[in-house]
Amino acid sequence: MSPFVQLLASAVALMMAMGIGRFALTPQLPQLIAEGQFDLTAAGLVAAANYLGYFIGAADAMFARTPAQVRLRLHGGLWLCAVLTLASWAADGFWSHLLLRFGTGVASAWVLVMITSLSQRLANANNRPRLGALVFAGPGLGIAVTGLLALLAHLLGMSSAALWLVYAVAALVMLLAVYPWLPRAHEPAVVPRTAQQGATRSVGIGRLGLVYALYGVGYILPATFLSQMANQQFQGNWMADLFWPAFGVAAALGVVLVSVRRAGRTSVWLSATLWLQGLGVLACLMGGGLGLALGVVLCGTPFLACMQLVMQRSRELAPHATQRNAGLLTACFALGQLSGPLLAALSNHYSGSLQPALVTAAAGLALAGILVLTGTRNNQNCQIAGRVA
Repeated sequence: MSPFVQLLASAVALMMAMGIGRFALTPQLPQLIAEGQFDLTAAGLVAAANYLGYFIGAADAMFARTPAQVRLRLHGGLWLCAVLTLASWAADGFWSHLLLRFGTGVASAWVLVMITSLSQRLANANNRPRLGALVFAGPGLGIAVTGLLALLAHLLGMSSAALWLVYAVAALVMLLAVYPWLPRAHEPAVVPRTAQQGATRSVGIGRLGLVYALYGVGYILPATFLSQMANQQFQGNWMADLFWPAFGVAAALGVVLVSVRRAGRTSVWLSATLWLQGLGVLACLMGGGLGLALGVVLCGTPFLACMQLVMQRSRELAPHATQRNAGLLTACFALGQLSGPLLAALSNHYSGSLQPALVTAAAGLALAGILVLTGTRNNQNCQIAGRVA
């Protein structure tokens, strides 16, 4: 089977599992709140349930060691995303949406970890690292699709239930289109490690996990509430529905821009993407169309590029533990995301706005960028000391 076809199938799988299974709630929030199914504080808790499921799915994916276990989680996750999105069509109220978002969180994490591991291993084995990097554009394109479908539904006056049904059909079409071409798992090779290498990698991966958790806190607020902020600004006008698909397009373009850069200096690029997102979060505080537009560009463009760079940095630190570290990092990411909506709920409850939460998120992104650069220097010093010894 052609590596190009498998990598393309991987991108579409992420497009469905992340763009629809994972992020379809964001463009639905304004309509769900308008229908009285829950308020903004409860919306934060529904989103948090999704991220809790995401954490559990990522933690479980770390222990998928055999090809059968990997295949079960990948294929099961894809089918669950489609089925649970369909079930959302019949959901009504806080608890039903909370449980369904929890389930899609588990499923989308399974897909992300397995696709990340399999596609990057395939790309490296066939000397196609840039093509492998472009797989991460899939979620951005999926976000764009969900946003455009939400815009169409708004213009046609469709209910949230009808839009869930549209999302489910789109997910099923994508799944059936790529199902035979998904990359396959093989028995991992046994690679010896020295004690010094193991210690250096553990320190580096631990710091990267903290960075990824801070990134999860920082990006998730605009990613979850962007549509609602735009809806409040434009008072339900159809123009509010343009911000979410624009976020997805910007995210996909960011992956392309990072994938064509010259090799090396991953840490510098990662810090830059984190700081750009911090500026984007602060831009959302400006309010108005200009502030939201800047938020889309500055948060959206580095969004998936940052994810790609974190996974690349992980492979640089421990090239033979791709799946384990992808699961570990995704679990850290999920913990950060889980903190974000809870922070938003507290912020909205006590201050009546998201401003305190957004300021905290921007500070976390700034700190994450600093940790990346200081961690790189520490790893370089450890490597020099190891060679001298």
